[in-house]
Amino acid sequence: MPRKAEGGGFSGPLSTIAVAGIALGVLVMVMAVSILRGFQGEIAGKVAGFGSHITVASYSSNADYQEHPVVVDSALAARLQAVPGVRHLQYYATKGGMVKTGEQIHGILLRGVSSGSDTAFLASCLTAGRLPSLADSAASTEVAVSATLAAKLKLAVGDKMRTYFWQDKSYRARAFTVSGIYNTDLTEMDDLYVIGDLRQVQRLNGWQPDQVGGYELLVDDLNRLDATAAAVFSELPYDLTLRTVTQEHPALFSWLDLLNSNITLILTIMCIVSAIAIISALLIMIFEKSQTIGILKTLGATGSSIRRIFLLKATRLILWGIGIGLASALALSAVQRRWQPLKLDPESYSMTHVPVELDWRTYLFVALGTLAVCLLALLLPASYISRINPAETVRKEK
Repeated sequence: MPRKAEGGGFSGPLSTIAVAGIALGVLVMVMAVSILRGFQGEIAGKVAGFGSHITVASYSSNADYQEHPVVVDSALAARLQAVPGVRHLQYYATKGGMVKTGEQIHGILLRGVSSGSDTAFLASCLTAGRLPSLADSAASTEVAVSATLAAKLKLAVGDKMRTYFWQDKSYRARAFTVSGIYNTDLTEMDDLYVIGDLRQVQRLNGWQPDQVGGYELLVDDLNRLDATAAAVFSELPYDLTLRTVTQEHPALFSWLDLLNSNITLILTIMCIVSAIAIISALLIMIFEKSQTIGILKTLGATGSSIRRIFLLKATRLILWGIGIGLASALALSAVQRRWQPLKLDPESYSMTHVPVELDWRTYLFVALGTLAVCLLALLLPASYISRINPAETVRKEK
């Protein structure tokens, strides 16, 4: 911490308060941005875990809300996989149906995945059993259901699940075996999706082995999702279109946009608080040292050289505040990520704890922004030095 000002003046305690104010502002700004980024990453990750960041499908599927088959084009798939920002490409298909047990009937959406699908997220969310085995040449009859569905339908790993699908003015019955139970805390998804074999969906729809619901693409950087989607769209033929994860789930991401506007307000307020704290400290230092300033001017010191002394002192206080704020934010973020003491209601927030993203860019942005705002704010009180009259200060000293 900065040393107490000589002479026991008021500027010593005020300097400490200024450092504390800047540190608090930096702490709040870093945590606000980190938590927002954490929410965005968690929500996008969970939604994409059921599918992808970008979905490419037939125009007809978007027009009448029914899934129309897309013939797998290996040349197109290679071009899409080569688009900068695309991390993985896979195929998908879905089929709506209902599950009937002795006491319950529940609507579901059977989501077909293949051996080439990225199922790491779903595997990490398993609470019992395992994901369906897709290694055999024959279509698997295993499915994974959510803990929500398992509780409603009283299903456990190993149970048979009677499922009915409507097709061509008749229904088709299938008996699946529950191989695993997962829980993502994303109620909208958990209440709907059943994970199964893509080949089962192809058979239910009466499709050929080379027909799928569409292509799914995972991206490297969610912040560049729109730019990556535009690059993907430029590669598509006329009969295919795409939708991003934000377009597929507008309600979730509108909620995140609302949080984003609140974060902007918080950043603005904290910058103002930090600026006021350092301005107050510098003004008090100048008032306390006005006689010293007068003597220095009498001895020939220029106003700019004296201003430089006070600005260097104030800059040291700013750097102390920024350093303490960044260190505190890093410590709190590490504790939250490791032990998760701050909990959330999963039904309201779709997660059990407050998510925090550790990104050095956030820390750098807040540090440089705070430093710039505070230095600009110092120009006003520093200009007061040039108005100090040496004759008046010396007369007051006598």
